[in-house]
Amino acid sequence: MAERRKSALIIAPGRGTYGKGELGSISRLHGTRFDDLIARFDAHRRDRGQPPLTELDGAERFSAVHMRGDVAAPLIYTATILDYLSVDRDAFEIVGTLGNSMGWYSALAIGGAVSVEDGFRIANAMGVNSQSHGPGGQMLLQIVDEDWRPVPGLREALLACAADIDARPGHALGLSIDLAGMLVLAGNEEGLAALAAEAPPTPGRDPLRLAGHGPFHTPLMVGSSDKAKAELPPSLFGGPVMPIVDGRGHIWRRFSSNPAEIWDYSFGHQILATYDFARSVQVAVKELAPDVLILPGPGDTLGGAIAQALIGIGWQGLTGKADFAARQASDPILFSMARPEQRARVVRAGS
Repeated sequence: MAERRKSALIIAPGRGTYGKGELGSISRLHGTRFDDLIARFDAHRRDRGQPPLTELDGAERFSAVHMRGDVAAPLIYTATILDYLSVDRDAFEIVGTLGNSMGWYSALAIGGAVSVEDGFRIANAMGVNSQSHGPGGQMLLQIVDEDWRPVPGLREALLACAADIDARPGHALGLSIDLAGMLVLAGNEEGLAALAAEAPPTPGRDPLRLAGHGPFHTPLMVGSSDKAKAELPPSLFGGPVMPIVDGRGHIWRRFSSNPAEIWDYSFGHQILATYDFARSVQVAVKELAPDVLILPGPGDTLGGAIAQALIGIGWQGLTGKADFAARQASDPILFSMARPEQRARVVRAGS
């Protein structure tokens, strides 16, 4: 008797996941299988005077160029989509998708709200548009202990500190992305400088300024939003073929979603307001009840945030890092396709 297919949720990564270790990974992991699709992506970039993906992924060394939005976004989108297309559908039934920040554009394509090629067009354009913003950036702060349990009161103290700073003349600061065990705060340079000086002590790493990142998911990104709505028409969007969970925890469902509203969210709220990744994961596992979660590449840095989001709601009895590690060793709930041993359990034979 054939083994039952497992239901799976696809979680698309965002910026910062294609690093030095991922250079060359698109060609290394996929060979020539998707050459036709990559050729179309390359043609799209050449038509716009941009270097093709094959040249960027095949560079001799990783450099600051790879961290620019107009390069990082299409590389990440491509790596994610090709991994998704490689998932063994005889072993897994995909029941929904979500993404982190820029990963929303990958989720749109995975969920069928846009075509794979239009998803690339969007990711490529948004990589350029993401550089249209006022001065500022993002800072990452940890709010959980070594066992991934919340430090009592720390989240509230950080958000209160940010609100106090944001209220000062000439300062802008707010919650950009909620990663469960970590908060990404974003603002202008004055706001970030005040945060660095006044933030309450955090466990683990010191507050980290994210290199090459703008003040994403704040009103300072209004230039990016305006450009996106001017360049990327609603006609690119259709109804999803599977549930897509957005950065508010809202589920866009098949047959009941208005494509124009998905367009408006994607280039409005998604750019200008907090992206609650933790909530999107928690809503997805509660509402869609997947057997497993699959994290496509590039990289696997999002794995901890996914686990921390599950721990936050006690999903399937998980209460801390030790629980999660034990579960992964015995009956994995999360498959990271950037890890060879986990990738082998997810991809089709010969992929």
